[in-house]
Amino acid sequence: MLIIHVHVHVKPDRVADFIQATVENASNSVREPGIARFDVMQQSDDATRFVLTEVYRSDDAPARHRETAHYAKWRDTVADMMAKPRSRAEFRNVFPADQNW
Repeated sequence: MLIIHVHVHVKPDRVADFIQATVENASNSVREPGIARFDVMQQSDDATRFVLTEVYRSDDAPARHRETAHYAKWRDTVADMMAKPRSRAEFRNVFPADQNW
């Protein structure tokens, strides 16, 4: 499993738009066979900050995800909503075991 945390800082006046676009993308993403989870979280003490947790079943699944129409739509839609460029960190699964996702 490959887990990616994407950190996003959204412009204050675009939070609702970002949520709408991101939930649409996440809803489509969880239907991809290479994705085990796709979570969208909003920071409690700063509503402009989000973390997307993407759990992929293989190392090549993120590349396949970036080829989908729903990802391209999300990427283009939210580009001007960012207060700064998004960042990401990659992780390897430790627990629970991969087969339990």
